[in-house]
Amino acid sequence: MNSSKYSAIFPALFLALASISPQRLSAQITEDTYHRAEYFLLNSIQKEVYHLEVIPSWTQESRAFVHSTYTAEGKRFFKTDTEALTTIPAFDHSKLAKLLEDKSGEKIDPRELPIERVSLSNGSKVTFVWRSHNWVWNTKNDSLESLPMSDRNEMESFSPDKKWMAYSKNYNLYVKNLSTGEETQVSFDGKKGFEYASYYGWSDLMSGENGERPPHFTVNWSPDSKKIYTQIVDLRLAEKMYLLDFSKDEKFRPELLSYYRGSPGDSTVVMYIPVVFDLEKKTEQKLPALASPHFIGISLRWSEDSKKLNGFHFPRGFKEFLLLEMNTETFDIRQIYSESAPTHINREHAFRRLEDGTFIISSEKSGWNQLYLHDWVTGAELHPITTGEFVVNRLSYLDEENGLLYFEASGKEAGENPYFNHLYRVNLDGSDLQLLTPENAFHEVYISPDGKFAVDNFSAANQPTQSVLIDLKSGERIHQISKADISNLSRRGYKLPVPFTATAKDGKTEIHGVYFLPTTFDTKKKYPVIDYTYTGPHTSTAPKTFKSAILGHQQATAEIGFVVVTVDGLGGAGRSKAFSDVSYNNLGDGTTDHVLAITQLAEKVKFLDINRVGIFGHSAGGYDAGRAMLLHPDFYKVGVASAGDHDFRMEKAWWPEMYMGYPIGDYYHEQSNITNAANLKGHLLLAHGGIDENVNPSATFKLAENLIKAGKDFDLFIWPSRNHSFGRPPGDYFTKKRWDYFIEHLMGEKPIRHYQLQLED
Repeated sequence: MNSSKYSAIFPALFLALASISPQRLSAQITEDTYHRAEYFLLNSIQKEVYHLEVIPSWTQESRAFVHSTYTAEGKRFFKTDTEALTTIPAFDHSKLAKLLEDKSGEKIDPRELPIERVSLSNGSKVTFVWRSHNWVWNTKNDSLESLPMSDRNEMESFSPDKKWMAYSKNYNLYVKNLSTGEETQVSFDGKKGFEYASYYGWSDLMSGENGERPPHFTVNWSPDSKKIYTQIVDLRLAEKMYLLDFSKDEKFRPELLSYYRGSPGDSTVVMYIPVVFDLEKKTEQKLPALASPHFIGISLRWSEDSKKLNGFHFPRGFKEFLLLEMNTETFDIRQIYSESAPTHINREHAFRRLEDGTFIISSEKSGWNQLYLHDWVTGAELHPITTGEFVVNRLSYLDEENGLLYFEASGKEAGENPYFNHLYRVNLDGSDLQLLTPENAFHEVYISPDGKFAVDNFSAANQPTQSVLIDLKSGERIHQISKADISNLSRRGYKLPVPFTATAKDGKTEIHGVYFLPTTFDTKKKYPVIDYTYTGPHTSTAPKTFKSAILGHQQATAEIGFVVVTVDGLGGAGRSKAFSDVSYNNLGDGTTDHVLAITQLAEKVKFLDINRVGIFGHSAGGYDAGRAMLLHPDFYKVGVASAGDHDFRMEKAWWPEMYMGYPIGDYYHEQSNITNAANLKGHLLLAHGGIDENVNPSATFKLAENLIKAGKDFDLFIWPSRNHSFGRPPGDYFTKKRWDYFIEHLMGEKPIRHYQLQLED
């Protein structure tokens, strides 16, 4: 990355802004300050916004659905009848609470029923899960019956004809004849480190150097129950990473934890080797040509006739993918379709096989993610189903009988936020494209299993949710299910977040952001600015929906007395392939667009104190926050970087290899926070969980070492007992730690020591 081209821009901006004499915010921090912020933490605020959204649990085919939401009466379950077009309480909540009390002997609050997976049947029965049991409540006679949930053994698998059971023993695969009880060993090469019918779990921690990893089992039976497709987990060359757990009360020495984790470029990684067993012929066929690192994997599916396996294969580096079909008699492999790119290929393909011998697949080959129809036998493209400069986000429903495809896409409607998602319908031949959700908002859509109806939650960061029922055939809105009620927030002076646009670092592309104001906002004052960040081409961070705006970090942080800004700069997801590719080999330059966006925003609104800008983020956002402090040290004065992957060479392999680049180049070194530690000027708090197996704390420790070597003052917080999950929207000890750091160093006020946040359960 070459940041020299910005060196002429930013000093001039700083000199111009420094000439402004803002009336700075001056307010003593009190317990009321924390109380205002606590109110907007997740577990509190989700109960204060009524009818925030509708997520349907369809029942009785598509004649009805159930959803739960918070209301003034507490958490409530509602039933929507798609024929009568009514939404009413699904049952008597107080009566059910009393029945649960009678069963348990404990007090049950009807405002917060502890049940889940609620469904209705036969007009009078309510089924749900409570305390690991299935329950059926007959509302006609008020009987409540418990049905113990089946104890599914994840270490065994039954064949489709229910005549065989597969399991593993001593790292080999076995099958058992369920009629005779006879056990047959199927594989014979298995041993520790070369393990059949297993997989490597994301958080497979082992105690000590040679501890056993958690057991796992996976097989895929052919439909005729005669073959098994599975994989061998090859750990023989894999290297480990380590953690020390100091948190156990009963131990006076730290416990060593180890786990396998490859870093970018490593050849010493856990490998998967696909293998096929023919139980009748008693043969085993390993498939080393399809071997793959565990962080990529390969998933194959059986054909209905049990003669073939097909699926996607991604060679390492994610620059290409192949759709393959393998004959399980000859083991010949046929390449149906392939695609490559000089940067990275999107792994999350929309894909669907049709009964007429064709398949639908999404591709960014045009520069925009679109849908295409291909012939399964030849692999040839028959025609595009969608075309244009917009992004298909999801293949939502396929009505093959009528030749109709429902899909969700963004960026197609002129004059809108390009990230807004809409539902469309199109014929499979690409004709008669129709917009089904016309409102200028982000649409979250749930289609009924039979494709007759859709529940549409539409909203924006500054537009509370409306939930409607759509008749998919006509596209008509036939029923208003609910509207979000934010009266509780309004009484507190809540200000809706404000979307804004800016010009990106390329000097031409419009980028989008959102800023948040405290409920105590005063237009006559200047407020310090905090940038909330999370990097990555796989996502976009600025809230698009009202739910994401209200349930995130931003509003709670703003309540302390800041304006909080979140920006989607070049290099993120949700727009063109070229837009995303800006960050390839260049993840370290993401916050340059943030600097430009905040600076341009300060020219439009006069309440931003551009001389007091801070930044925080977690995980990839923790890297961002650290990187911003080192790349733009004159702009960002305070940073809080938690769980940061401060050097991608020390990260888990898949994420940097896909989005930063593979093989490893000098740009990894150039964009490392560790190698740029000497650039620090402002206040930086580094934070990490002591047993974080997702982003190992080693990079944070190494960054601390280099800051010390450079003679830089900084702060370090280690939570010994925590993994990757801390400082999240529900709030915890570190939440206040982060707030206090900005209070002291960005606001210039004194935080209250030893105050404990009052958190909702």
